[in-house]
Amino acid sequence: MRIGIAQINTTMGDFAGNRQKILGYIGEARSLGVDLLAFPELAVCGYPPEDLLLKPQFIAENKRSLNEVVKASSGISVIIGFVDEANGIYNAAAIIHNGKITGVFHKIIPPEYHAFGENRYFRSGTENPVYVIDGVNTGIDIFEDILDETGRAVSQSHSGAEVIINLSASPYHIGKAGERQKILSAIALKNKAIVVYANHVGGQDELVFDGGSLILDAKGNVIAPGKQFEEDLLAADLDIEPAVRKHSRTVMVSGKPAAGEKPALPERKVKIPDYPADVYNALVLGTRDYARKNGFSKVVLGISGGIDSALVTAIAVDALGKENVIGMALPSRYSSPGSVTDAGLLAKELGIKLITIPVEKAFKAFLDMLSDTFKGTEPNVAEENLQARIRGSLWMAVSNKFGWLVLTASNKSEASTGYATLYGDMAGGFAVIKDVPKTLVYELCHYRNSLAGSGRIPSSIIEKSPSAELRPGQLDSDSLPPYEVLDPILYAYIEENKSIRQIIDMGFDEQTVRRTVRLVDGSEYKRYQAPPGIRISPRAFGRDRKMPLTNKFREE
Repeated sequence: MRIGIAQINTTMGDFAGNRQKILGYIGEARSLGVDLLAFPELAVCGYPPEDLLLKPQFIAENKRSLNEVVKASSGISVIIGFVDEANGIYNAAAIIHNGKITGVFHKIIPPEYHAFGENRYFRSGTENPVYVIDGVNTGIDIFEDILDETGRAVSQSHSGAEVIINLSASPYHIGKAGERQKILSAIALKNKAIVVYANHVGGQDELVFDGGSLILDAKGNVIAPGKQFEEDLLAADLDIEPAVRKHSRTVMVSGKPAAGEKPALPERKVKIPDYPADVYNALVLGTRDYARKNGFSKVVLGISGGIDSALVTAIAVDALGKENVIGMALPSRYSSPGSVTDAGLLAKELGIKLITIPVEKAFKAFLDMLSDTFKGTEPNVAEENLQARIRGSLWMAVSNKFGWLVLTASNKSEASTGYATLYGDMAGGFAVIKDVPKTLVYELCHYRNSLAGSGRIPSSIIEKSPSAELRPGQLDSDSLPPYEVLDPILYAYIEENKSIRQIIDMGFDEQTVRRTVRLVDGSEYKRYQAPPGIRISPRAFGRDRKMPLTNKFREE
C-alpha cells in the first residue's frame, strides 16, 4: 500500500476554499500513485468550530462540501474529517473509496479541556471496528482516541489492525513535537502496527497547529516525517506483514488497489526546527494566518525603541512582508533620545514605513483638562498611563482610517503581573507575544538576528534596560523583580500550578514570591479584556487558564 497524508491549512467555515485545497491534494496524491490519502480532523470545515456547531446551516454546508469531495475521489481511497449528523452530531471520519462513502467512524473521546471543549457539542462514538481498506486491516482514530490509556489502539490491534490511522488537530506548544513523536512511537511498538498520524497545520484564533505529521513503522521508527508550520504532502510505501489475530472484527470498505507500476516517490528532506526556532515559526504562522484569514493585508504597531515591539515588528515582517507593516513612533516628554533613535533604526533595518507623531500636545491637553479634578494630589500612575492611552487612541485611529490590524506588544511577564495599561499598550486587535515570557523575548530576538539575509534587531535595543518610559528615569525593575527571577516564579505558579510554599521551597525569596502571586491574582480583570494572542504554552491565559474575576481566595 502507498499511503499519503495531506497536511493542510484550512480556514474556519471557508467550505469552498477548503474544498478546493482538498481536491488539489487528492489530485496530487493520485498522480503520485497514492492508494490511501488521510486528511486531518474536521478538515472539511476547519478546527475547532466551537459554537458554529450550534448552527444547522453550518452542519448542512459541511455535509454538502463533503459530498463534493466524494464525487471527485475516483481512483483513490480517502479518509477525511467532517461533522456527521445522526441523532446528534459527531466529530467523524469519512472513509471514501472510488467516489463513494463506504464507512464513517465517530470520535469516541471528545475532549473536555478548555482549548476545545468538544464534549459540549459532540456525542461520543461507540463503535471501534477495524476496516479493510485497500486490502489492509486498518484502525481509524481521531486525536485523543489513539492515546494508550484509552485502550482504543490496543483494541484495534487485537482485532487485526495492521495500520492505525489517526486524524488529528493537535495544537503547538513548546516541546510538543518531541512529546508527540515519543507517544506515537510507543503506540506503534506496543501494538506492532504501522501508525499514520495526519495533523492539521495553520493558525486559528489563538491556536497554532504545527503539522509535523508522521508515518511510523511497527517498530516505532519514523518512515516519513511531515514538515512543521507549513502545508505538506507526504507519502510512503508500507511493507505490511499480515498479523494473525484471534478476535478479528473487521468491516470491508474497499478491495485491494489496482495493480500497476507506481511513480517513484520524491526524496524527502525535512528539517524539524529546534527551540527557539520552533517558537519563532509558530509566532510567524499564527500572525500571518490571523491577519490574512480575517481579511487584513496590513498591520500597524507602536514602535517604542524597546525590545518587545522590536520582536513583534520582526515577526510581522516575516509573516506579512515589510511592505505590509507600518510602525508608529509616538514619543512623549519622557522618551529617551536613544529610544527615539532606536525606533528609526529598527524601521530602517527591517525596511518598514515609520510614522512619527509626538504625543506631547495631547498629553498636555489632558493634564490641563484634569487639572481641577486632580488638584491637591501627587502625580502617579494616572498621569503615566495617560501617555499609553493616548498612544492606544492613535493606533486605533489609524486602524479605523486605513483598515490596518493593530498588533500589541505586551509579553506574558507583563500580562501575568498587570504591568500593562488597559486601553493603552494593551489596545489592539492581536497580541502576538502575549504568551511569551520576557526572558524568551530576548532569546527570540537573538535567534531572529542569527538568520542570514534578513534585517537585524539593533543591538542597542536588545542591550538596554527595559523601561516603559512613562516617568523620568523609569525602569521595569522599579516595579517588578528582575525578569530572570520573575519568569521562573511565574512558570511555577501559572504553568505548573505550584503553591506559594512550593515555590518558596524551590529557593526563591518569600517576599518576592508572595508579591508576584498577588500581582498575578490581582490582574485577572486586565487579562480578561486583552486581545487574543498566540498560544505557545500548555496553559495560556484565556483559552486554557480561566479564573473568576470576582475572587477573594488568596493563598497564604
